[in-house]
Amino acid sequence: MTAWRKQGLVFDTAKQGVGGWMRHSALTPTPWRLDRDTIRVYAGFRDDDGVSRIGYVDVRADDPSQVVRVSEQPVLDVGRGGCFDDNGMILGDVVQAPGGLHMFYVGFQRVARAKFLAFTGLAVSTDGGERFERVQETPILDRAPGRSTIAAVHSAMFHGGEWRLWYAVGDDWEVIDGRPFPRYHIRCVSTRDLSDIPRDDHVCLLPRGSEYRIGRPRVYRVDERYAMYFTRGNVTGEYFPGVAFSDDGVGWERRDDALGLALSESGWDSRTLCYPALIRRGDDVLMFYNGNDMGLDGFGVALTHDPVLGGMHD
Repeated sequence: MTAWRKQGLVFDTAKQGVGGWMRHSALTPTPWRLDRDTIRVYAGFRDDDGVSRIGYVDVRADDPSQVVRVSEQPVLDVGRGGCFDDNGMILGDVVQAPGGLHMFYVGFQRVARAKFLAFTGLAVSTDGGERFERVQETPILDRAPGRSTIAAVHSAMFHGGEWRLWYAVGDDWEVIDGRPFPRYHIRCVSTRDLSDIPRDDHVCLLPRGSEYRIGRPRVYRVDERYAMYFTRGNVTGEYFPGVAFSDDGVGWERRDDALGLALSESGWDSRTLCYPALIRRGDDVLMFYNGNDMGLDGFGVALTHDPVLGGMHD
């Protein structure tokens, strides 16, 4: 089991945000190494109407509880009316690849007869991550059989001219106490062309027991294996991370007991933990994550010296 030490709530959006488009929440915080001294955490920040736009919080690499800079404007704003991302977005992943810094994001759209639709868009930055431009106004991962409502990329790796993508797919809803909640599971695919992603993908993880959703897969190379951190929800209201390991990135063995992170006795992460994302810092590994109400307060960070995760590739 990995031993994580919580460092507390790093960014309280209501208190430290810039207002307007950044009133509350910091959804799916995703760290990226800006330079030797700085870690940039991209996240989705909500306005008063609950619509999320992508911005960032820069923190000190040697002390990630110290905020250095907050984006004054979104690096990616909502899409044009009628497009798949016209009602907000959350982060999927940021990956340096030929052409610039690639941002995979999940766009949300409100429709009449479903709670929402959520599909994957792609934007690219050529200025070091200050501004991102969409490569197209339509999703790169869109509707297909088995993913009529959700197709959400949350991990991308680029190596040898090929992309590997891990994502959540959803097709229906779980009604709990009269309210609909999305059902989804995790799949993966490989492609050399992000404009033509194959539909012939692979199931990685399915919900089990009382779970009805398992998603936000964050995949890392750890020595010669893969580790996945994900978030799972069950019908009794639990929303908590899990861990799985794989030799090839396709077939996975769940080891939720290896997480090593627990709810706090009180405060911003006392009821739920979700959306963990890791980044290596020398011999340490940092985990940025959300707490109660899917990140309503902002995001926090935890630290480990775990020797296994110490083999995580940059």
